[in-house]
Amino acid sequence: MREVAFIKQNKEKWLQFENAIQQKTHNDPDELAELYLHLINDLAYAQTYYKKSKLVIYLNDLVVKVYQKIYKTKRENSNAFINFFKTEVPLLVYSYRRYIFYAFVLFIISVLIGVISAMREESFVRLILGNTYVNQTLVNIEKGDPVAVYASASNWGSFIGITFNNIKVGLTGYVYGVTGGIGTAYVLLQNGIMLGAFQYFFAQHGVFWQSVKGIWLHGSMEIFAIVIEGAAGLILGASILFPGTRSRLSSFKQGMRDSLKIVISTFPFTIAAAFIEGYISRYAKEMPHFLAIIIILGTLSFISFYYMIYPFRVHKKINQIIALEK
Repeated sequence: MREVAFIKQNKEKWLQFENAIQQKTHNDPDELAELYLHLINDLAYAQTYYKKSKLVIYLNDLVVKVYQKIYKTKRENSNAFINFFKTEVPLLVYSYRRYIFYAFVLFIISVLIGVISAMREESFVRLILGNTYVNQTLVNIEKGDPVAVYASASNWGSFIGITFNNIKVGLTGYVYGVTGGIGTAYVLLQNGIMLGAFQYFFAQHGVFWQSVKGIWLHGSMEIFAIVIEGAAGLILGASILFPGTRSRLSSFKQGMRDSLKIVISTFPFTIAAAFIEGYISRYAKEMPHFLAIIIILGTLSFISFYYMIYPFRVHKKINQIIALEK
């Protein structure tokens, strides 16, 4: 059978499968099992006769979503919270991995723009960071404590304030996704340029390493989480601009559900970063270099593993189970 005929024959069935997966109410277990078997057969046929077609990718993603639905239904009552972070979010991150890639590329480019702009125009740093902050930081640099700002408030007060501020920044970038992703891209661009100018400013005054100790102890997770939240905003925007086979409203609802789950998954990292900033970064000046490096690389490795490596492992594991069931 030609691929076009195969798609035409099964298109309505696959769309019904998508609708069944998207339902908020629990599906009948027998119905899910039957749905799963149908998709397994279609995927096997497509892999045999249309190996290089995008149809194989589409059906494989659909099979994984059905499997995820079954898995979630089985474990929802006892381990909903664990399953959310262990399986549901990693599968979503894998499905939308290209948007995470886009967000990081945009952010890295914006950081470079910030660095280059600060190098070429001395007043650029003041324009981005503000005169008050720059003047205070220059005073702190002269006193030998360039990141003294992190020790200026109480531990508890800093922790609470930083947590809410970071969540606010992340949610702002995410919500701006309703502009088709343009607002989200602007937030990523703004934060990246600010970071680039910020780091160059410290390097320019010969206190780059001191700034790394004071900023990246918490910044590795904080900034990473902001980029992931930006990726979620891009997902939301794409669901509006590119509905595919669904209606625009249906695509938006699905995009909002999936992207919001990814945003929620960043909150533990944001809270952990705020804790480090409120309780540990203030002691960066006295901290041994090796300890600072361990904390920075440890937190960066942890969040990087969760969003960049673990999703591939979960997806691979589920595909292996699916292959055994064929």
